[in-house]
Amino acid sequence: MAKILITTGIYPPKIGGPAQYAKNLKLAFESQGNTIAVKTYNLENYLPTGFRHAYFFLKIIPKILSSDWVLALDTFSVGLPTVLASKIFRKKCLIRTGGDFLWEQYVERTGKKIMFRNFYKEELERLSIKEKIIFNLTQWTLNKADGIVFSTDWQREIFISAYNLKEDKTFVVENYYGSKEGIFEPNSKVFVASTRILKWKNLDTIKKVWNRIKTSYPDAELFTKNLPYPKFMEKIKHSYAIVQVSLGDISPNMILDAIRYNKPFICTKEIGIYDRIRDIGIFVNPLNEEEIENAILKLLDPEEYKRVIDKIKQFNFTHTWQEMAGKFIDIYKNLK
Repeated sequence: MAKILITTGIYPPKIGGPAQYAKNLKLAFESQGNTIAVKTYNLENYLPTGFRHAYFFLKIIPKILSSDWVLALDTFSVGLPTVLASKIFRKKCLIRTGGDFLWEQYVERTGKKIMFRNFYKEELERLSIKEKIIFNLTQWTLNKADGIVFSTDWQREIFISAYNLKEDKTFVVENYYGSKEGIFEPNSKVFVASTRILKWKNLDTIKKVWNRIKTSYPDAELFTKNLPYPKFMEKIKHSYAIVQVSLGDISPNMILDAIRYNKPFICTKEIGIYDRIRDIGIFVNPLNEEEIENAILKLLDPEEYKRVIDKIKQFNFTHTWQEMAGKFIDIYKNLK
């Protein structure tokens, strides 16, 4: 059994998919007899870029020294200092990519709605000096890591090309797909579209579309607030449908939660798990307001709503945290 250090930008009680990922993977590792330490951002959140990396680098050194290997759960915020420390102290290090820090920062700064799949092909010449530094540091980090784990082949292919990665150092471990939780009748026609207030999440487009819909369907409601994880699951469980139309999402947790609760969903086509779930949802171009509006109207039709639910009920693919932990360990054991 191994001593493993997990480094992550967020961890419970902070809310969000990455925090839940870190927590559940830790528990799965431990259930298999491993000893797990977790280091996450605290004070670092209040420090400027560079200083936060240096502080985190120093903070993790004692745990690096006492670990057999290290798993970093992003490519820059914790990935950079984790890989650097691992190299210095000769510990094997895996990076598990989440989203894409550089693309997210670029969209936030410019306000330009560029799809994730197009970003590295079309926008690299327009990066700011800070963004160019982030790109170069991310490239160094990814190439110096002993292995890079993606949750989808879609992101893997984008990153191999963008960062000139060696293909034999890249791996895919799909996200968690839980067993079905049952059928829960909606309390009302609540469409859950909760997300972080970031431009790439495209929430402004959903709200614009909703303003047109609510005049004809006053009993329908768009819910966009963020809640602690247990309360949010209750909200999804008793919702009418889920809406997620970001400019790019690798493995959107909200959609995977919707599937577990057999909830109809409207999802961006710009996702890494499209091939896995293409037959059970309604998919839209996130920049096409008409497509999004028609998708919502479709679910407001009782017969169409029932047809979509029947499709979701037939989806029974699962991928447990135990299986995921086992795959990470196998990857580590086979590192060159």
